[in-house]
Amino acid sequence: MIDRIDYYQAKLAYETDASDVYAARKAGENVVVVDVRSEEAWAQGRVAGAVHMHYSEIAARAAAEVPTDADVVVYCWSPGCNAGAKGALEFARLGYRVREMIGGFEYWVREGYPVEDADGVHHRPVDPLTGIARVRTRA
Repeated sequence: MIDRIDYYQAKLAYETDASDVYAARKAGENVVVVDVRSEEAWAQGRVAGAVHMHYSEIAARAAAEVPTDADVVVYCWSPGCNAGAKGALEFARLGYRVREMIGGFEYWVREGYPVEDADGVHHRPVDPLTGIARVRTRA
């Protein structure tokens, strides 16, 4: 039993999800969200307010751009992408408190959270397979 408890405590210490990241940011917590994907992926769309830092650049750029006292959350495309883990490893090597956002950008978008691109910030419809669609009421 203890092994299972240790496993899940560690898992929650090193991973988070889109809804928890959104709630932490909304609550004003000191969270820096870092998109570790390519420049092309970043331009296509990203978590609103995220910092772009390809995982291969973290060792060279993080100290100048990300406060060491921040809680860092990294993400890549989707559950099928391991760039988030590569980015988290680089931040961990530098001594940051870092977690990987499971589901990546895909689940951020599918859950209807704010997405940013060159045209500004947008909200896409919630995918009913990942979250409860918000009902809009008329005033």
